Amino acid sequence: MTTDSRIAIVIPCFRVREQILQVIAGIGPEVGWIHVVDDACPEGSGAWVSEHCQDPRVSVVRHEHNQGVGGATLTGYRLAMHGGADVVVKLDGDGQMDPRLVRQIAGPLLAGQADYAKGNRFHRLAFVRGMPPVRLVGNALLSFLTKLSSGYWQIADPTNGFTAIRRELLAEMELERIARRYFFESDLLYHLNQLRAVVVDVPMQARYGDEPSSLRPLRVIGPFLRGHLRNTVRRIGYSYLLRGFSVASVELGLGLVLLLGGTAFGLRHWIGSSDSGVPATAGTVMLAALPIIIGVQMLLSWLNFDVAAEPRTPVHTLLGNRQSSQRQDGRH
Repeated sequence: MTTDSRIAIVIPCFRVREQILQVIAGIGPEVGWIHVVDDACPEGSGAWVSEHCQDPRVSVVRHEHNQGVGGATLTGYRLAMHGGADVVVKLDGDGQMDPRLVRQIAGPLLAGQADYAKGNRFHRLAFVRGMPPVRLVGNALLSFLTKLSSGYWQIADPTNGFTAIRRELLAEMELERIARRYFFESDLLYHLNQLRAVVVDVPMQARYGDEPSSLRPLRVIGPFLRGHLRNTVRRIGYSYLLRGFSVASVELGLGLVLLLGGTAFGLRHWIGSSDSGVPATAGTVMLAALPIIIGVQMLLSWLNFDVAAEPRTPVHTLLGNRQSSQRQDGRH
């Protein structure tokens, strides 16, 4: 470990025996700790690292039962919290992420400009060349849902697993409440928003080879939709009712009522006109259209407020000072 190391790496491992040693070998001297978490890998990736890796920075822990990529990452987070690192980077063991970018993704956090950073494979058109179509389409469709459920409207590529987080935020979050499997990155963004953490994208280009993927898109569609719906309701309820009731809260509530009410009224009379063959009057049409128009305008106004309300000031310094004070009080 170098004396000025401020970065720890967490590598969740599942079926990555052929790639993991090369990934570790590519990690530079700016990293002081490397936590390899074998998530009950059937290939014994953790034992393979223990037997063949001589890097003194590496420690290996093994799960008895598979907990998913999120569960493995959270185990690594807990280990890293007890070390001296300021920033914890999550790096997949399948070789799709370039270890040379660790300093780049940790940079905004070490400079005090952000609390959490994540890779963005969509920053440039050239970056998406070679990306499998299934991943390209899936990430594009999930982006809007993640923006709505997390409140981070300026980010893209929400399921990107190349991430960096300040240790102070790990100490503040309820890690046991974060999703354990493929919804992990999206759910983590929701929990970060509750802390008003600043999140930034870091441009990166993924590398795709012949490595196997355990992701089955059709199997995760349902859990992803349920998770985003739950987090959207929770975020809006907490942010606009409990934490900060404002004009935007009224716009959101009244806009939904007008939009849904006008739509229901219009459909009812449209069906009645179709059955009777008698066209609806101009007044009836206006009674349906006017609430819909006003409701849409109110929702757009709320959306503009929500986008502008994205966190802008890093909170890790404030959290760190509070945590230090609590530790000092505990000693007295």
